[in-house]
Amino acid sequence: MLSRDIEDKIIYTLAFIIAVVCHEFAHAYSAYKLGDPSAKNAGRLTLNPFAHIDPMGLVFMVVFKFGWAKGVPVNPNNFKNYRKDNFIVSFAGIFTNLFISLVAAIIFRFTPMNAYYLNNFLFVLAAVNIMLGIFNLVPIPPLDGSKMLMSFLPYKIINYLYKYEFIFYIVLFILVISGKLQTVIWSPIMFIMKYLFY
Repeated sequence: MLSRDIEDKIIYTLAFIIAVVCHEFAHAYSAYKLGDPSAKNAGRLTLNPFAHIDPMGLVFMVVFKFGWAKGVPVNPNNFKNYRKDNFIVSFAGIFTNLFISLVAAIIFRFTPMNAYYLNNFLFVLAAVNIMLGIFNLVPIPPLDGSKMLMSFLPYKIINYLYKYEFIFYIVLFILVISGKLQTVIWSPIMFIMKYLFY
């Protein structure tokens, strides 16, 4: 019989895989529909986990409960309306995560209380998707929130942000490792979880 710790890791890992795969697929699908075939040409227009999972990101998720997937290639130059379409593609992953959390919460409400493993999985699935969705709303490159923000900024500032994007990567890493970013996003995460489950 598996220990509680191993069971929790398995459930969390499955929820993470579903969350990031659906998140990246949403980016790929919306970009394709808006005229950019980059993700399709790279084999990313699929729900196959192996096309989206980053091995190192998965290991970090299992060990530290913080991971990542492969970024979907998007070429905004293929969009008819750069600002609007770029916003839609950037928001698609976040919307998908929040939608999955809502569906998981609805199924949870109609699941018998004695279905322990299913209820636990649905709760964790909702929590992981909310965390991923809220996390990506943070307007720091390379997160989706920064790309959504860029849709409203002058091109001069956008070029500046892309030019020094590597600096923001370092800033983001420091914020995550220090726990500062988690502190900021914890309140909206808990608000949504309470609204869905309590």
